[in-house]
Amino acid sequence: MPRSVAFHTLGCKVNQYDSQAMLELFRAAGYEAVPFEGEADVYVINTCTVTGVGDKKSMQLARRIRRLHPESDLILCGCLAQRKGEALLRETGARLVLGTQRRAEVVTLLEQAVRSDTRMACVDPLPKGTPYEPLWVRTQEEHTRAVMKIQEGCDNRCTYCIIPSVRGPIRSRLPESIRAEAEALAEAGFREIVLTGIHLTSYGRDLGGITLLDAIRTVHEVDGVRRIRLGSLEPTVATRDFAEALRRLPKVCPQFHLALQSGCDTVLNRMARRYNMRMYGEAVANLRAVFPDCALTTDVLTGFPGETEEEHRVTCEALRDIRFARIHVFPYSRREGTKAADMPGQLSRAEKEARVRELMAIGEETGRLYRGSWLGRETVVLLETSDAGGWHGYTPEYIPVTVAPAPGLSSGDLAAVRLGALLGDGMTGTVIMRSESERSTEHV
Repeated sequence: MPRSVAFHTLGCKVNQYDSQAMLELFRAAGYEAVPFEGEADVYVINTCTVTGVGDKKSMQLARRIRRLHPESDLILCGCLAQRKGEALLRETGARLVLGTQRRAEVVTLLEQAVRSDTRMACVDPLPKGTPYEPLWVRTQEEHTRAVMKIQEGCDNRCTYCIIPSVRGPIRSRLPESIRAEAEALAEAGFREIVLTGIHLTSYGRDLGGITLLDAIRTVHEVDGVRRIRLGSLEPTVATRDFAEALRRLPKVCPQFHLALQSGCDTVLNRMARRYNMRMYGEAVANLRAVFPDCALTTDVLTGFPGETEEEHRVTCEALRDIRFARIHVFPYSRREGTKAADMPGQLSRAEKEARVRELMAIGEETGRLYRGSWLGRETVVLLETSDAGGWHGYTPEYIPVTVAPAPGLSSGDLAAVRLGALLGDGMTGTVIMRSESERSTEHV
């Protein structure tokens, strides 16, 4: 009987991709994938350390697995594992600790540790020149949308962020590798590919003469890929030329996640972000000039050290003025080893939570206004899942749509839909026609 393996992933889309790649390595070695909530011979936890909550969840989960399944092997990998290394062996009793490299060796290293009846920490430093680790994904849990990692690491040194120290310097995936995986995913039936990375905007800087646009064009050329969605972008990349180039690639979805963090210049300066609100406003204008109906989404980090009530108010007004389709709000989390951890003016948990609630309310308000602008309009929805309530999918702008049941529909269809009422954080829709032509990749 084959050994079984179960995965649990905390954190970002990059972590999700890395977990899927490791799962496929286990399957290739003869392991059976089983649900994390049940019994398994091997448990793999891909950890997160971007916030204190990520640390806490990672450690609680590891200790729970050791308590409930003491005879099973535990593997910890990812960002917290990179940061703490061998200490996690002592703190959790894990069999194997990997960081953010050597994941392609996960099965080999585990079996080596089991044969020798040892516990191993295989966490390497990440100096400049660290190579891009070749990980591959050919299938994913979702049936229509696949995440593809094309970039690793970050060279920015924002004062609040621990990620550069646990993900290392920027390194980019070669275009031929991107093309090969995109072709494999398309062959497996995935209609939409989400390009992601730790700092996606930096793609190609280490390859010489190659940019993010080259990676997007590479995927765009693959038959079978009908949509391309971009991960988080720095506003500095959103020039008018960049926007015009994207418009000439009709598979690119007009939903752009532009990192903000704060809407106040003084806070952005203390964060050591590489833009100010004038530059951010220009990026927004460039995208909307070319994609008038595009969805702009963002992240906001509130409660940064020294953030005054007035600075918070400036951010609130900026969010209303820009009219984001979706806003992800996070309270500042003190990260040991970052400059912000030692800054004066650390806010209380209660103050940060109050600001989170206020910003989330603004996000709900602007999100409703954006979705309201689509009432009665026609667009194309990629159908993904169905239940008694109908089909569920997303527009190119990433508006969730619930479509009334109709004959002949199946997962992966691109359906022409007339949007109806607002529904939670999405909308209802009525199918006009099932659309399988190339026309369906255009923005109706």
